[in-house]
Amino acid sequence: MTGDGWLASFGAASTEPYTEPATYTVLTHLREQIVQGRLPPGSRLRAEALATEMNVSRTPVRSALAVLSAEGLVSYGVNRGYTVQSMRLSDILDSIDVRAQLEGLGCRLSVEMGWSAEALSEIEALVARGGALLAEGRWSEAIERDWYAINRLFHRGIQLASQNTVLRSAIRMTLLYPLFGDPARLCPAVADHVPLRLREVPPTPPDFILTSQAEHEEILEAIRRGDSGAAGDLMREHVLRTKARLHSIATR
Repeated sequence: MTGDGWLASFGAASTEPYTEPATYTVLTHLREQIVQGRLPPGSRLRAEALATEMNVSRTPVRSALAVLSAEGLVSYGVNRGYTVQSMRLSDILDSIDVRAQLEGLGCRLSVEMGWSAEALSEIEALVARGGALLAEGRWSEAIERDWYAINRLFHRGIQLASQNTVLRSAIRMTLLYPLFGDPARLCPAVADHVPLRLREVPPTPPDFILTSQAEHEEILEAIRRGDSGAAGDLMREHVLRTKARLHSIATR
């Protein structure tokens, strides 16, 4: 069972408000291509070719490339243009460290700023949907994508509730690994260090996903009771658990 229609209703409302839609689409596409290794290190990114490929004008492509350069995913040279940078396992782990602090701050701020009834209802629905998906007891690449889509919207919803665009921009710059599936399998910078048996998709929900879902429920409960300190601490530890898992299964 998939939740494409249901997820789309949340996804449409969660687009970053300060980013032009075309630029955001191009940026998301290129970032995913890079972190998945489909655009390997050293690849040259030409705005004209990318614009033709994605059926957009050159303006959003150039804007997206500038953002990727600021994020460190590509570099710019006067005579070479934009080139995809290489990523190391340590870069991924370092990015999670920073993201954990920022997301913890964002979660704390969301409580301090106050949640609207509508926004809280959306987060509650996301958590419930994630739990229902896992309760079916099955796991596959398709189900993994659905759960990670819910996970992404959960985190973004909290970031939006922080009402801090600078913080959201800073968080976006730490996303050097895919959030649409298990980075141990989908991110070459990590997968190259992880044994094959730990990259296989199991038939039932893996323990780390069950733990993550339980932590979503704990974070939601802290938000409900208005405990900003606990909410921030829980979110920080939640993100850091990803680093701990990747560090424990990767062979350097």
